[in-house]
Order: sequence, then C-alpha cells, then structure tokens
Amino acid sequence: MRGPFSFSNGPHRVTGTAAGRGARPHTKDGAGHRAGGSVVIGVGNPFRRDDGIGPAVAAEIARQQWPGVRVVVSDGEPSGLIEAWSGAGLAIIVDALHGGLPGRATGPGRVHRVSAAELETGGPAGSSHGLGLPDAFRLGRALGRQPGRAVILAVEVTDVRPGPGLSAAVEAALPRVLAAVAAELSGARSRGVS
Repeated sequence: MRGPFSFSNGPHRVTGTAAGRGARPHTKDGAGHRAGGSVVIGVGNPFRRDDGIGPAVAAEIARQQWPGVRVVVSDGEPSGLIEAWSGAGLAIIVDALHGGLPGRATGPGRVHRVSAAELETGGPAGSSHGLGLPDAFRLGRALGRQPGRAVILAVEVTDVRPGPGLSAAVEAALPRVLAAVAAELSGARSRGVS
C-alpha cells in the first residue's frame, strides 16, 4: 500500500559511486563526505523520464558551482542517502513525487517543499525498494547521522516510463525547482551554514 508520500524510488541504476552505496558526488575533485556546509541530493533515474528531475536539478546546481555545496545524485537507497547527508548543516533533497500531498493543490510539475519531520509523520513512501525517504530519515536519526536541517523539494510527476527526458509539465517546473534550491542555499549561507 502506498502512503501519502509516494516518492519515486524505483529501480535506479547508479554507477561509479563514491559517496556511499547508491550515491555519487558531482565534484571536480571527486571528494566524498565532508562535514558542514550544504548538500544538494538529486534522487532519481534520468532513464525513467520524469523520475530524472532530481538528477537534472543536481546537474544544474553542480554546473553553477556553489561554493561550499556538495552535489550528489542518488538512487534513493537509504544508506546512500544517509552517507550523502551525514555531517551537512543543510541537506536539500529533490525527488519525484507520484500523486499529490494531502491538503495541498496537486498536478504534474507542482513543486512541494516538505520538511523531514513532515515527511516522517506523513507515512511510508511507496517504493519498489521497500524503503524510501521517510525510512532513511528514521534510520539516520537512529544512527545519529542526520543533517542539521533537511528540506525536501518534491516535484509531482506524470511519466516514469523507461526513456530519457522530462515531460513538458516537469520540464517547465525545472526553473522553479532550481530557484527553490537557490533560495534554500542563499538562506543557509546567510545563517552561516555553507
């Protein structure tokens, strides 16, 4: 049964992992985990159409080269997520969302800002892995490996069939997601996090 948080964590194939199983950093020097600062984690699979929104955002943020910001692409596997966000002052996770969120307007391409606490109390995520973002946060808390603060930017998707490219609605949302990530990073910078 899928809970109200049905994030897309389907069978992602990620190769060349350097920041733990299921995650890889987009850094010039290939550096993995480091304490402090901010991390942007793009969850998804670019070969499952709209599920590629997280990696697309991660690629653009990496291209922008924000100082003090690590960028990681993850398949959504909990241990990889925990490794990616451990020690970060701020973790921004961008993922595809199947369906809407209770009590919020819905539609393909809609961007939702969700806190880790809201995600954890909202129920389990629908995932072909059997585990998802809420599970990763609960496990991270149990292990004492959570970021200082976490923000999830969930983008409602419509097409996760095999193949590259985003649907028109999700492609149109890309600038809004990038602006939301930039706002979070700027806010963190003003608070001295990154």
